[in-house]
Amino acid sequence: MSDEHQTWTPRDPSAAPADPGNDEGAQGSSSGNGKKKKGRTKRPRRTGWRRLVPTWRMLLGSVLVAGLLLIGGFFAGYQLVDIPAANAGADAQSNVYFYQDGTVLARDGEVNREKVKLAQVPTDVQHAVLAAEDRDFYNQPAVDVRAMFRAGWNTATGKGKQGGSTITQQYVKNYYLGQERTVVRKAKEFFIAIKLNREQSKDQIFEGYLNTSYFGRNAYGIQAAAQAYYGKNVEDLTTAEAAYLASLLNAPSAYDVVAHPDSKPAALSRWNYVLDGMVKEGWLDSGERSTTGFPVPGEAKPSTGLSGQRGYLVQAVEQYLTGNGIIDEKTLATGGHRITTTLDKKKQDALVAAVKDNVMKKRSDDREPDRNVRVGGASIVPATGEVVAMYGGIDYTQQYVNNATRRDYQVGSTFKPFVFTSAVANDSTTQDGRRITPETYYDGTNKRTVQGPQGSTGYDPANEDDVDYGQITVRTATDKSVNAVYAQMAQDVGPEKVRETAVALGIPKTTPDLTASPSIALGPATASVLDLTEAYATLADHGRHGPYTLVDKVTKDGTEIELPDRKTEQAISREAADTTTALLRSVVEGGTGSAAQAAGRPAVGKTGTAEEDKAAWFAGYTPDLATVVAVMGQDPDSGTQTPLYGALGLDRVNGGGAPAETWAAYTEAALRSSPAQEFDLRTAPGSDEPQEPGEDGTDTATDPDTPDDTDSPSTPADPTTPSAPTAPATPTPPGNGDSTTGTTGDATGGTDGDGATGGDGDDGTGTEGGTDGDNGDGDGGGDTGALGGSLIEGVRGAREPGE
Repeated sequence: MSDEHQTWTPRDPSAAPADPGNDEGAQGSSSGNGKKKKGRTKRPRRTGWRRLVPTWRMLLGSVLVAGLLLIGGFFAGYQLVDIPAANAGADAQSNVYFYQDGTVLARDGEVNREKVKLAQVPTDVQHAVLAAEDRDFYNQPAVDVRAMFRAGWNTATGKGKQGGSTITQQYVKNYYLGQERTVVRKAKEFFIAIKLNREQSKDQIFEGYLNTSYFGRNAYGIQAAAQAYYGKNVEDLTTAEAAYLASLLNAPSAYDVVAHPDSKPAALSRWNYVLDGMVKEGWLDSGERSTTGFPVPGEAKPSTGLSGQRGYLVQAVEQYLTGNGIIDEKTLATGGHRITTTLDKKKQDALVAAVKDNVMKKRSDDREPDRNVRVGGASIVPATGEVVAMYGGIDYTQQYVNNATRRDYQVGSTFKPFVFTSAVANDSTTQDGRRITPETYYDGTNKRTVQGPQGSTGYDPANEDDVDYGQITVRTATDKSVNAVYAQMAQDVGPEKVRETAVALGIPKTTPDLTASPSIALGPATASVLDLTEAYATLADHGRHGPYTLVDKVTKDGTEIELPDRKTEQAISREAADTTTALLRSVVEGGTGSAAQAAGRPAVGKTGTAEEDKAAWFAGYTPDLATVVAVMGQDPDSGTQTPLYGALGLDRVNGGGAPAETWAAYTEAALRSSPAQEFDLRTAPGSDEPQEPGEDGTDTATDPDTPDDTDSPSTPADPTTPSAPTAPATPTPPGNGDSTTGTTGDATGGTDGDGATGGDGDDGTGTEGGTDGDNGDGDGGGDTGALGGSLIEGVRGAREPGE
């Protein structure tokens, strides 16, 4: 049979054998020509949480769209944003300051500006600025995108406001825009910087930056800064001076070590950063760097429009505005603001008059120490926190540093009330378990070693004039500012708790030497007059604390700038604050602060003296006004702190003298038109109940014939010294008992750096000791008295470790 006659019959697909290597038999179909057609697999639907996850196609699309939008936005922004004319800040205006009643306080003077060519600026000066602000300026684009994103991320994540701008961007901000922190301003800055970089050379931009940057002291531009800080032209600046001026660009006023002596560590750190950067970039020889010393700038020469107290007040208000983030420092420097302060003109005039009558008029050209006398004062209304008066110094144009805000003088025994406040607030007890109240007995023996739970701490502070007081109550120890008692009390309360209480009352936690050790009681901390006033205002307001305020209203171009709300809180219990107020009454009524009685109304307060009598303080308050006055010693030529021995015609100046007298004169005048108010006190239960001396060795009386047998490394007490002093008939002037001396060593057995050396107290003439050892009151005005017989017979012991 031939092939052409053969007939083929299609096979039944169902009968075809399964091919394990091919699944087309199940999924495909036959075409008319006998070929198999391959089928298409159906994609399974996304279910559950997988529907929320974008696919790679979606991600890719989003990235492409975002990229197109960015590119489009960039080109649109570049086309729409033009380089504008110079801003108003390039021709800055003056700010006007007002008293609370609307009368003009001051104008901050004309802007100090002088342009120079880049060729006039020495290479070292240029390199110092580049090292401080933008080391890659000549080698990088107009904007640094990575730095901008990094700065934005750091700001968003709470690491503080970060700078990510190049010198070109900073110049654009200074000259064409403003200092406000907004997205719109930043976007304009970005595009203008790019355009400017295409139209001007790097040298032109750098020259503009050097001539428009603000350096503090009202100085715009490097030439004005050279004159303001060093009294020379920019061509004559040394490398060290150039590095300091470059440092100021980061924080102009904050790094002025003359206006703010406490800022020197931060300024030094920034100065070193600049010099090290110059070495790293090869702009400064490492050998020259190692021999470069810090160039302390000269005194500022403010505008005569800021003479007298005006300059100090303006300076304090500016610090308040910039320190609280209300107005950026550079924005404030452009001017045009109308600032209404909380200062009361009548009270301000009263404070100036009180200082003049009680301090300045007592100075004499014939006495060398009188040239070193400085005065600082501040006054706050407790209920509102408003600063109504401030005294900064003799004259802002003669003495630039504000004595009311500087933080470099020890507060001395004005700190002691905070120790007692902490004791009441924490319901603290003595080493033998007695609750600490005004009537609690302590051992006031001179150089008595402070005892802790494990025995001796090695800290043995001296009392004023090395006086032994023996067993006395906390009230008497406060009146006479007995260091031995308060150092032990700080240990009993817990030094860290004492520190926490002080901070809660208003002492800044960053205050130098605010160290948690028994010596904290003697006031080695260097809080400012204004800081201390705020803390005492908290006590006056029954323990309610709110930060002080110096500004009532700020406007610019008719628009009011928002001020932060003053938030108050119960920092300590009312009972703790009021019990402290009750304790401080007797300081004024018959203790070291008796001169404050001249205020003629209910008042409380505390005296204080710094180490080596370099400062004397009086801090006090009535129910409606808290005020602190400090007399300080400082050499006008070198700026070093000096003792006040022999000043004002006195052997020594203490808090109960000129400071308390000034306080009384001011308070009387400031409140003359107001009715006297009584203190409304809610003291801690049992705070007035008499107590007996303790049973343990910590608080038993001192046997005058028994030497100190504590395990302290300090010098034992003189066995011939009586346990209580004989009160003088006329104690003039009253002492403070609050000087601090020595070297730190509380916990190691050394002598503490804050051991006392000051104050003689107001001993009076009382002699009723009684046989039970209680202090006599007598009729001579004093409350020390001679100790009773049975108490003197007791043996002074020391707590043994573990007792």
